[in-house]
Amino acid sequence: MNKSIQGTMRAIITTKYGSPNVLQLQYVQKPKPKSNEILVKIKAASVTRADTMMRKGTPWLGRLFIGLTKPKYPISGTGFSGVVKAVGKDVTKFEVGNAVFGESTFGAGTNAEYLCIAESGILTHKPKKLLHEEAATICDGPLTSYNFLKEMAGVQPGQSVLINGASGSLGTAAVQLAKHLGAEVTGVCSTQNIGMVISLGADKVIDYTKMDFTTIGDTYDVIFDTVGKRSYSSCKAALKPKGIYLSPVLSLSLLFQVVWTSMFGRKKAKFSATGTKPIASLLELITELMALVESGQLKAIIDKIYSLEEIKKAHEYVDTGRKRGNVIISLQS
Repeated sequence: MNKSIQGTMRAIITTKYGSPNVLQLQYVQKPKPKSNEILVKIKAASVTRADTMMRKGTPWLGRLFIGLTKPKYPISGTGFSGVVKAVGKDVTKFEVGNAVFGESTFGAGTNAEYLCIAESGILTHKPKKLLHEEAATICDGPLTSYNFLKEMAGVQPGQSVLINGASGSLGTAAVQLAKHLGAEVTGVCSTQNIGMVISLGADKVIDYTKMDFTTIGDTYDVIFDTVGKRSYSSCKAALKPKGIYLSPVLSLSLLFQVVWTSMFGRKKAKFSATGTKPIASLLELITELMALVESGQLKAIIDKIYSLEEIKKAHEYVDTGRKRGNVIISLQS
């Protein structure tokens, strides 16, 4: 399946909720841009933990948005980078030939050869300095982590921030961004990733295979559990009196804790679905992130690159929980 049939494209279809085997490479109709949309030839797409959770249909609460019994939007993937191939008649911000990147949320998936996206969506021009493979990661780890640390926690110079899962896509970005915000950063990762996390700027690294950060007596202004492995309850003792616990992984217990701590107590639990924030706010954050990329203060860490045909292998690898940084699907031709 190397060449698409006329008028169609190759795409990864999530046939139902389940293991990576539910992902099927199929020919589907090539999209045509509406008057306010652009058609992007995708060069690279990210494969994230969120993508694998959507494939599984977990947590169940999320099915209210993505489909109760099967995915409402069958093409997998959200983050992308590519080149504009066509524009709708009302489009003014982009032209054919522009390199762009962004995020497609609750709609057309990015694990495909083409994508139609509104010019008013989470979409912007790709800096020449960034490879497509790097740009495809920006709206996952960096954007999510920046929203949590800067907007939700309001991290200030001199504060102490602990990043649990410091070697993943959110974690590698969070370490760099917390340092940019002036924090003293502690990263939590496995033995093999200590060197990488230190190279990203962490002041201290805790090897979770040898030590539990919640029991050693140190306290932090912010604990960002990027992988949703430690609950607010287990982290509460490691928070300073006005400390904030952050997690991008929603559960019923976390939802209760967010509501409860918003009304009672000085320590807070917070959650946000970054992609649902106002697009104007997200684009402002992306602009700030691009300035950090240009200045060398933020770099994308890429672990493995797979082809579209290898999507199952990509998901299987992400499911292991051992990825270092980002996993990418390349559609470069």
